[in-house]
Amino acid sequence: MRARTNSLLLPFDWNKVSTLPVVRKPVAPRSKSATGTYDGKRPIRTLLIAEGANPALTSASLVGWSCVKALGKVTDAHIVTEMRNEADFLKAGMRPQDFTAINARRSQGFFWKVGDILRGGKDLGWTTHSAMAILAYPFFERALWKQFRTQLEAGEFDLVHRILPLSPMTPSWLAKKLAKIGVPFIVGPLNGGVPWPKEFAYMQAKEKEWVGKFRNLAKWLPGAGATREHATAIIAASRTTWREINPRHHAKTVFIPENAIETSKFAPIEKPTPTAPLKVAFVGRLVPLKGVDMIIEAAAPLAREGKLILDIIGDGPERASLQEMITKENVGAQIKLDGWVTHAELGNRLRQSDVFAFPSVREFGGGAVLEAMALGLVPIVLDHGGPVELVPSQTGFTLPMTSRENVVGMMRDLFAKLAADPAPLGQMGRNAQSHIRHYYTWEAKAEQMLEVYEWVLGQRTDKPSWGMPFEFRNQ
Repeated sequence: MRARTNSLLLPFDWNKVSTLPVVRKPVAPRSKSATGTYDGKRPIRTLLIAEGANPALTSASLVGWSCVKALGKVTDAHIVTEMRNEADFLKAGMRPQDFTAINARRSQGFFWKVGDILRGGKDLGWTTHSAMAILAYPFFERALWKQFRTQLEAGEFDLVHRILPLSPMTPSWLAKKLAKIGVPFIVGPLNGGVPWPKEFAYMQAKEKEWVGKFRNLAKWLPGAGATREHATAIIAASRTTWREINPRHHAKTVFIPENAIETSKFAPIEKPTPTAPLKVAFVGRLVPLKGVDMIIEAAAPLAREGKLILDIIGDGPERASLQEMITKENVGAQIKLDGWVTHAELGNRLRQSDVFAFPSVREFGGGAVLEAMALGLVPIVLDHGGPVELVPSQTGFTLPMTSRENVVGMMRDLFAKLAADPAPLGQMGRNAQSHIRHYYTWEAKAEQMLEVYEWVLGQRTDKPSWGMPFEFRNQ
């Protein structure tokens, strides 16, 4: 990490955060006037933009934090975030000189307030939240340019990488400016735009996702086209996003899913051979689109026979109705629904199961799926959105996206098959752990990003590629 403005040092060693070794390039002394073309003899100097990164939050905020933290160990990085995250950065051990917190709250506040009114609840209306974030974000980048323009024009950074926002609809006000001064600009991982499956259109209303119907209008936002035109490289985190990118930009687009796991929290384990009853888990927000009601309906017959137990970990507006469903099905002894557990406790809780049921009908990433796979659980996902891109056939099961009735029936049949013969789950679970260790730790993610940086800076000629989706690796 690179010292910038503050003199206060906190006792924090980036190299001790991970349990895995980090491979670095040889470091040569840097001249005070070192600017211009990167020569590969020193760490790459990166300005990492992560407006919403926060170690105390979840979802995209935690992805952003984990990503910049990992990149800080393999590059000479300085992070830019919004001031609302400053206290949590410091509490998590980030040195003050390694990041800049920009105060854009006064300009952004109007859009956040409107978003809160329109969403209809903190667990619903995520598309509305994203739409308001798109409108608020330019104020942050304008403040960033004002603060860092002199350093960027002086060549103090080899490249700028905007990690957050993840939304592919969010324009970058900086893209054109950086192109004019010759500073490479990388944007991504970008993820979004997963359509509502026609079979579950009724859920769109329950989720209060009416704003998504107007998503195509976002391409007319000022700077939307210029962002991709002037970006040196684009990182697409899903095939949906890849398909939305104009084919003329595919040559500079790299596929890298945004999620990964913390190895310290999800250490690999040697799971015992699965035995009856079949042990199934779910983790996530209890909202309609997660499909938890379908899991309960599919599992209920086997649960009543004592052949399956289900652990539902999470909370949200659907909790009461799901509990009523459990009571009605008379499976309260076999299906546990007792709310959230802390992230620190989650690993131990998941280790007690062998299967991870996650039939979310509209999911962009799928971080919970990765965490379950890292612990040797075998996932069951739907063939739609992000999760299916994380689950090779050797590691889990993919169900076709059809009607609700068919999904429940297919999941019930699969549960019955696995309850009768759980032995195959052992090898599949080991395959899942191996796949995650190869591609989906934050250390691995930093190395993938580093390959993109080297490609952008001319240190390698071939565009990085690991397959789309990533090819199965068993090691």
